Amino acid sequence: MKKAIVFDNSGTLIERYRVIKDVTTGRLFTDINSLDLIDATDSLTLVVLQYNTNKLLKLDSNTLISTIIKDFNIDFDVSFTNFETTKERVKEVLFNEKSAIISDITDGFPILKQKIPHMELCNGSAVIIDMDLEYIAYTITSAGKLFNNVLSTISELKSQGIEIVIASGDRKGAINKLADILDVNKDNAFGTVSTRGKCEVVRNFQDKGYKVMMVGDGINDVLAFKQADISVLTIEQAEEVSPKLMNKTDYIIEDISQVKDIEF
Repeated sequence: MKKAIVFDNSGTLIERYRVIKDVTTGRLFTDINSLDLIDATDSLTLVVLQYNTNKLLKLDSNTLISTIIKDFNIDFDVSFTNFETTKERVKEVLFNEKSAIISDITDGFPILKQKIPHMELCNGSAVIIDMDLEYIAYTITSAGKLFNNVLSTISELKSQGIEIVIASGDRKGAINKLADILDVNKDNAFGTVSTRGKCEVVRNFQDKGYKVMMVGDGINDVLAFKQADISVLTIEQAEEVSPKLMNKTDYIIEDISQVKDIEF
């Protein structure tokens, strides 16, 4: 039987660093899991901006994020939410938002550069919108680097004839760059996919006759875990794991290389 492994990105292949800013108070956080923050509410929506946010440094830091999105025709996608919404509804809120400015994103850059000087992988930004109150409640600035054993693990899995797939809520451009680094077929690289979208990626490969393993680390992987033939939770990121994930997967690993030891 053909085999495929679907990998989440941040926290699974990439050691992520993120800075979350509370737009109302101005406080910066590095120890908050954005997915858990959203999962605890019924009004917040994570929206990923399809834009290399390093370019924001060239612009007036007091410019509204909504203005930049409109002026530069920046695309965006809903990455995670606890309720049903539409891209059109999110667009309506984003285009009329009057509080969050560019510096709410770029204020996190110095903190990230202390960890990752070149912010080489998965650099990007997102906003968390309160859809009830119709404003940007938080901004997220992120960057990452490959976990130590990713390259060797992916190479060995490919040598065994296993199809490698990336399905992530992160920015599409960042996922395509990662696919280049890992020599993964771009057709198998899915960026800014929702919780349901990851599940659909797994199901689509199963429909093609593949036995599928899903490897992830967050609450947005839960539907894909349920759909997959084998589910693997990785805790290499060393963050607190959502209780919704514990005891819900077939395996728990502490290093990505341990995937090679799982038979399927």
